[in-house]
Amino acid sequence: MKKVALALGLLLVTALTGCDSGPSQQSAPVQTLSVKGSDTMVHLVSSWTEEFMKAHAEIDISVTGGGSGTGIAALINGTTDICAASRDMKEKERKQAEGNKVSPMEIPVARDGIALIVHPENPVNGLTLDQLRLIYTGKITNWKEVGGADTPILLLSRESSSGTFIFFQEHVLNKEDFSSSARLLPGTSALVQAVAADRGAIAYVGLGFAAEAKGTAKTLGIQGKDQPAPVIPSEETVRSGAYAVSRPLFFYTNGAPKETAKQFIDFCLSPEGQKIVRETGYVPVS
Repeated sequence: MKKVALALGLLLVTALTGCDSGPSQQSAPVQTLSVKGSDTMVHLVSSWTEEFMKAHAEIDISVTGGGSGTGIAALINGTTDICAASRDMKEKERKQAEGNKVSPMEIPVARDGIALIVHPENPVNGLTLDQLRLIYTGKITNWKEVGGADTPILLLSRESSSGTFIFFQEHVLNKEDFSSSARLLPGTSALVQAVAADRGAIAYVGLGFAAEAKGTAKTLGIQGKDQPAPVIPSEETVRSGAYAVSRPLFFYTNGAPKETAKQFIDFCLSPEGQKIVRETGYVPVS
């Protein structure tokens, strides 16, 4: 009888254990997806993720920044499903990917204007592209040289792993080196905070960050070559090409996106996804 009772007890424990484990297994995410890279794109990708997961509770998406270079390296090393990048992959990176048997596929998902921001009390409202290059290469060091107050210019920049850093160097500085006096900060939010705290500061940030910083930072107009006056960055001026410092934003995947990655990217490119692009201060691609 004792043996029978023991056996029945074990069966009861097993049954109860099975009942407990069922709901836990059902509530666990069935699929996971990782997106890593551009700090400029973190806010946008997070907004996409939030809306996408409302309709796909079975999918868990993690979003991290660190810079476009960091995201591209993660794609090459197989440690992220999707790389978010605010620049094209370099030839060197493509060769590294090939060596790792990774086939990067580039997918434009939005456009962005790089806004130049200064302290709200800075009297300067616009700069030419040439003045901007001279400022960031250290040849102009005081605001009075461009019509402002007699105040030293505090140069603020992203770190070299940032896609925005590389784009700015190539397209604004004409591949010249940044001034050695430039203070490199790890994230865009840090740039906005530093500009708000110093009347002599200038920084470059994504258009969405500039919109959020309204009141604590002023966005400058930029006068491109052959333009009669400075142009303020906006959806209209970025889309038309009138604003000189603009660029596409990309997702990179290893080959054509499949399954969960395809579902998410299709959502980002859908009318609903592109509406989120506009609402977060970026420019839709469609």
